[in-house]
Amino acid sequence: MAQKTVGIFLFDEVEVLDFAGPFEVFSLTTVPNTDIRPFKVETVSEKGMIISARNGLKVQPDYNFQNAPKFDILIVPGGYGAEETELHNPNVITWLRKQKERVELICSVCTGAFLLAKAGILDGKKATTHWMDMSRFEAEFPNVSVTRDVKYVDEGSVITSGGISAGINMSFYVVQKLLGHETAQATARRMEFDINLSCR
Repeated sequence: MAQKTVGIFLFDEVEVLDFAGPFEVFSLTTVPNTDIRPFKVETVSEKGMIISARNGLKVQPDYNFQNAPKFDILIVPGGYGAEETELHNPNVITWLRKQKERVELICSVCTGAFLLAKAGILDGKKATTHWMDMSRFEAEFPNVSVTRDVKYVDEGSVITSGGISAGINMSFYVVQKLLGHETAQATARRMEFDINLSCR
């Protein structure tokens, strides 16, 4: 089994659980009854310098945009920094457009969907985001069909999830999609997390 590289985009004022939840799921995943670790999880920011997440948590990214490896899966979290700062950062939007052409799967958590929408990645697709931001999302991105009251929306090579903890549900869904129900359930048990992967 070829190991897939999961990249998680970081930036100042990123919501902590938006990236830490998926990081935990993918980094803990092991194929049952084996020592196979199907995912390698790494972090990337625009400049590779320490970022200050929501409420002051400091995180050192592994890579910057220039030296990052090729990712198979890219996680784009949300938070105040996504919807108010990075949304207006042309370097980030351009990088996301390029990544969409390179990765197998691009996933947003919470208001990370704003960044995907700004990059045109969600045009003509269904998507979701944090419930508090639905109206703004609809107003700013009329080419995206907003889906309410779901944890995540799967549009093939693009998956969006609701706010904060919904990114964990989405990550388990991705594990199931790629590796099957048994592997997803085994990882959830290890994390003591209740999942219902039939729920969209």
